[in-house]
Amino acid sequence: MKIGIVCYPTFGGSGVVATELGMALAERGHHVHFITYKQPVRLDLIANNIHFHEVFVEEYPLFHFQPYELALSSKMVEVVEMYGLEILHVHYAIPHAYAAYMAKLMLKEKGIDIKVVTTLHGTDITLVGSHPNYKTAVEFSINNSDVVTTVSESLKKDTLRLFNIRKDIKVIYNFIDFEQYLEINSEECKRHTIANENERIIIHVSNLRPVKRAADVIDIFYKIQKEIPSKLLLVGEGPDRENIESQAKALGILDKILFMGNSNEVSKLLCYSDLFLLPSETESFGLAALEAMAARTPVISTNSGGLPEVNINGVTGFLSNVGDTDDMAKNGIYILRDIEKLQQFKQNALDHAKQFSLENVLPDYKEVYRGVIANCC
Repeated sequence: MKIGIVCYPTFGGSGVVATELGMALAERGHHVHFITYKQPVRLDLIANNIHFHEVFVEEYPLFHFQPYELALSSKMVEVVEMYGLEILHVHYAIPHAYAAYMAKLMLKEKGIDIKVVTTLHGTDITLVGSHPNYKTAVEFSINNSDVVTTVSESLKKDTLRLFNIRKDIKVIYNFIDFEQYLEINSEECKRHTIANENERIIIHVSNLRPVKRAADVIDIFYKIQKEIPSKLLLVGEGPDRENIESQAKALGILDKILFMGNSNEVSKLLCYSDLFLLPSETESFGLAALEAMAARTPVISTNSGGLPEVNINGVTGFLSNVGDTDDMAKNGIYILRDIEKLQQFKQNALDHAKQFSLENVLPDYKEVYRGVIANCC
């Protein structure tokens, strides 16, 4: 198959999933073309069957905001025509689904019937897409996609609740390429470079936006480290970075926190970790939690959105209400206090994560592709 993938090229979950999906398809002999404004952070351009097409937006003084959607639609048309693509798989509704619809119309005038698969990832629906300024266009784009998927049952329910959707939505969960984690797990993790022998290592990975509630991470860690000697790894960059650094300084725990910034080696950092904190306001799926579990790291998270579909309460970690940092800290201490209990939670996390393996999920996407191509005529 010849597939175009449109995504955000950043460290966010939707871009990571889209990139990993495209690379997995390419490894299996399909021709994959990424179309976006810069190279996705996890994309290996050296791999066979991988192509990258950069979308350029010309600067023009008339426009206060440059028209990326127009440039993206035009680039989609160009790539489809030049390489004979059969499918455009767009990740994130805004603006990709709408741009794909415009490309589909332009190609139709040229006698080309390109199929559009739209995958919804979360905030494109629950926070942004439902806003009155965008809702009509997002609803229209979803209804005019050939196939629509979501990354969790929770997000499917939210989509049907927030929009008037006239077509079926298929749930295809996010996935993990376990080869990355098996390689790391087989290495000797040199924990002494981060923490003393008697200390536990706690980690949080996000883009540090308000929805991730990074201040709660600091609060939870502060309460845990009073009972359990610990270090905290903070991975990611975002608007809340400065505030949480000030918060940690005020609490007197700044020396126990390592700010790692953005990283392409999250799996290596998870190798060191004993506990993952994810106190988000909402998560459509919780890819960061799944990545942690694949690295044998139990998860303390909220019970919002799709997180209960990933993190099983009392088995792979614990779930708490949003903002209940006391409960999250208590549960974290429960896991970390006893080494045998910690090892059991670690094994449970890995065992549960395996159902979200690339080998289990990739066939679902391939089935969608084959089905939409078969219905083209």
